[in-house]
Amino acid sequence: MKGILINTEYCTGCHSCEVACKKELGLGEGEFGIKLTETGPWKYETGQAAGAWEWTWTPVITKACNLCEERVVKGKMPMCVQHCQAWCMYHGEVEDLVKKMDGETRWVLLTK
Repeated sequence: MKGILINTEYCTGCHSCEVACKKELGLGEGEFGIKLTETGPWKYETGQAAGAWEWTWTPVITKACNLCEERVVKGKMPMCVQHCQAWCMYHGEVEDLVKKMDGETRWVLLTK
């Protein structure tokens, strides 16, 4: 099974994955194959992270996403992965992607 692995620690929220996907799939206004969700910013007042700020972006694959089947068959990466400016997105077999997870940063593994 193929999937997309995203290291959310490094996603900058640039939306290049959204734009590339929309263009590839020919989606209209308000339609997305991958959509960034934003959480924050907020400041931790207590605990281990006291004084730190949090502001995260998480790409979410929608029902319109087909993991760029036509591109992948030709040996190319999905458009969102190819155009990720932070190089925090990976595509491949789920078993191989799981091995990239280092336990030190936050990861999201998405499948179709």
